[in-house]
Amino acid sequence: MAKISTDSRRKNRVRNALKRVANGRARLCVFRSSKQIYAQVIDDLAGRTIASASTLDGDLKGSLKSGADSAAAAAVGKLVAERAKKAGVEKVVFDRGGYIYHGRVKALADAAREGGLEF
Repeated sequence: MAKISTDSRRKNRVRNALKRVANGRARLCVFRSSKQIYAQVIDDLAGRTIASASTLDGDLKGSLKSGADSAAAAAVGKLVAERAKKAGVEKVVFDRGGYIYHGRVKALADAAREGGLEF
Protein backbone atom coordinates (compact mmCIF):
# COMPACT_ATOMS: atom_id res chain seq x y z
CA MET A 1 0.00 0.00 0.00
CA ALA A 2 1.39 3.39 -1.00
CA LYS A 3 2.07 5.91 1.71
CA ILE A 4 0.08 9.14 1.33
CA SER A 5 1.89 12.34 2.20
CA THR A 6 0.57 14.71 4.83
CA ASP A 7 0.25 17.49 2.24
CA SER A 8 -1.97 15.49 -0.08
CA ARG A 9 -4.03 14.27 2.87
CA ARG A 10 -4.59 17.87 3.98
CA LYS A 11 -5.46 18.95 0.43
CA ASN A 12 -7.99 16.12 0.07
CA ARG A 13 -9.55 16.91 3.45
CA VAL A 14 -10.03 20.58 2.48
CA ARG A 15 -11.36 19.69 -0.98
CA ASN A 16 -13.86 17.11 0.31
CA ALA A 17 -15.20 19.55 2.90
CA LEU A 18 -15.68 22.15 0.15
CA LYS A 19 -17.56 19.75 -2.10
CA ARG A 20 -20.01 19.03 0.72
CA VAL A 21 -20.89 22.71 1.21
CA ALA A 22 -20.51 23.93 -2.40
CA ASN A 23 -24.18 23.44 -3.44
CA GLY A 24 -23.22 23.56 -7.10
CA ARG A 25 -21.06 26.70 -6.83
CA ALA A 26 -17.79 26.92 -8.70
CA ARG A 27 -14.50 26.48 -6.83
CA LEU A 28 -11.75 29.12 -6.72
CA CYS A 29 -8.63 26.97 -6.50
CA VAL A 30 -5.20 28.37 -5.56
CA PHE A 31 -1.77 26.93 -6.25
CA ARG A 32 1.38 28.67 -5.12
CA SER A 33 4.94 27.77 -5.88
CA SER A 34 8.08 29.44 -4.62
CA LYS A 35 8.18 31.70 -7.69
CA GLN A 36 4.59 32.05 -8.99
CA ILE A 37 0.94 31.91 -7.94
CA TYR A 38 -1.97 30.52 -9.96
CA ALA A 39 -5.75 30.68 -9.53
CA GLN A 40 -8.57 28.88 -11.34
CA VAL A 41 -12.34 28.98 -11.13
CA ILE A 42 -13.46 25.39 -11.69
CA ASP A 43 -16.94 24.00 -12.30
CA ASP A 44 -16.76 20.57 -10.66
CA LEU A 45 -20.14 19.45 -12.01
CA ALA A 46 -19.10 19.97 -15.63
CA GLY A 47 -15.44 19.20 -14.96
CA ARG A 48 -14.05 22.27 -16.67
CA THR A 49 -12.12 25.44 -15.90
CA ILE A 50 -14.22 28.59 -16.25
CA ALA A 51 -11.53 31.23 -15.67
CA SER A 52 -7.87 31.25 -14.74
CA ALA A 53 -5.08 33.70 -14.02
CA SER A 54 -1.47 33.52 -12.93
CA THR A 55 1.60 35.66 -12.52
CA LEU A 56 2.78 34.27 -15.88
CA ASP A 57 -0.10 35.92 -17.80
CA GLY A 58 1.02 38.44 -20.38
CA ASP A 59 -1.11 41.17 -18.78
CA LEU A 60 0.65 40.86 -15.43
CA LYS A 61 4.12 39.54 -16.11
CA GLY A 62 5.68 42.83 -17.20
CA SER A 63 4.05 44.95 -14.51
CA LEU A 64 5.04 42.80 -11.51
CA LYS A 65 8.31 43.13 -9.64
CA SER A 66 8.14 39.48 -8.57
CA GLY A 67 5.71 36.64 -9.05
CA ALA A 68 6.13 35.47 -5.48
CA ASP A 69 4.91 38.33 -3.28
CA SER A 70 1.58 39.54 -1.90
CA ALA A 71 1.27 42.29 -4.50
CA ALA A 72 1.48 39.71 -7.29
CA ALA A 73 -1.09 37.52 -5.53
CA ALA A 74 -3.45 40.48 -5.22
CA ALA A 75 -3.07 41.25 -8.93
CA VAL A 76 -3.86 37.62 -9.80
CA GLY A 77 -6.91 37.69 -7.50
CA LYS A 78 -8.30 40.78 -9.19
CA LEU A 79 -7.68 39.35 -12.66
CA VAL A 80 -9.31 35.99 -11.93
CA ALA A 81 -12.33 37.76 -10.39
CA GLU A 82 -12.69 39.95 -13.47
CA ARG A 83 -12.49 36.94 -15.81
CA ALA A 84 -14.94 34.91 -13.71
CA LYS A 85 -17.48 37.75 -13.66
CA LYS A 86 -17.14 38.06 -17.43
CA ALA A 87 -17.93 34.32 -17.67
CA GLY A 88 -21.02 34.80 -15.49
CA VAL A 89 -19.76 33.43 -12.16
CA GLU A 90 -20.29 35.54 -9.05
CA LYS A 91 -20.46 33.03 -6.18
CA VAL A 92 -17.65 30.57 -5.53
CA VAL A 93 -16.18 28.50 -2.72
CA PHE A 94 -12.52 29.19 -1.88
CA ASP A 95 -10.19 26.19 -2.14
CA ARG A 96 -6.95 27.10 -0.40
CA GLY A 97 -5.50 23.76 -1.48
CA GLY A 98 -4.04 22.83 1.90
CA TYR A 99 -2.13 26.09 2.24
CA ILE A 100 -2.52 28.15 5.40
CA TYR A 101 -4.88 31.11 4.88
CA HIS A 102 -2.13 33.67 5.33
CA GLY A 103 0.19 35.82 3.25
CA ARG A 104 -0.11 35.33 -0.51
CA VAL A 105 -3.17 33.07 -0.29
CA LYS A 106 -5.01 35.62 1.88
CA ALA A 107 -3.95 38.50 -0.42
CA LEU A 108 -5.34 36.64 -3.45
CA ALA A 109 -8.62 35.89 -1.65
CA ASP A 110 -9.07 39.50 -0.49
CA ALA A 111 -8.39 40.85 -3.98
CA ALA A 112 -10.86 38.38 -5.51
CA ARG A 113 -13.51 39.59 -3.04
CA GLU A 114 -12.76 43.21 -3.97
CA GLY A 115 -13.05 42.20 -7.63
CA GLY A 116 -16.63 41.08 -7.05
CA LEU A 117 -16.52 37.38 -6.24
CA GLU A 118 -18.60 36.26 -3.25
CA PHE A 119 -17.31 33.59 -0.89
